[in-house]
Amino acid sequence: RHGAPAAEIRAAITAIGGAVRASPIRATAPLGPSRRRFANAAMLFESGEMPCELLRRLKRIEHAFGRRRGRRWDMRVIDLDIILWSGGAWSSRGLTIPHPQFRQRDFVLVPLLVLAPAWRDPLTGRTIRQLAARLARRAG
Repeated sequence: RHGAPAAEIRAAITAIGGAVRASPIRATAPLGPSRRRFANAAMLFESGEMPCELLRRLKRIEHAFGRRRGRRWDMRVIDLDIILWSGGAWSSRGLTIPHPQFRQRDFVLVPLLVLAPAWRDPLTGRTIRQLAARLARRAG
């Protein structure tokens, strides 16, 4: 609907609104069985919404962009996740913050590193910089 993956991300950032900062968009290898490359970015923004309200809004944006719920590794136009929240940890049905796998995902940590290297994971106390360095050591 908006073009190549990077154009989809730029359009999603605009749709979300309230952007304080967005990381550069980076092409990454797929996670799972997909053969195409993905584009990933992180966004830091302000919202008066509680996490569950924000998640509902993000799911509406995904739907408007053409995403349809289905198989876990199915093709998707856009995938919007809440990784961290200024309120710390959050857990409810269908939403866990911090995102359960963000510590193991380079395509999440590298964009976060650009935006908020000193932000602390509320569960481990480690900064984004420390988490990214740990992941890089394990991968290297």
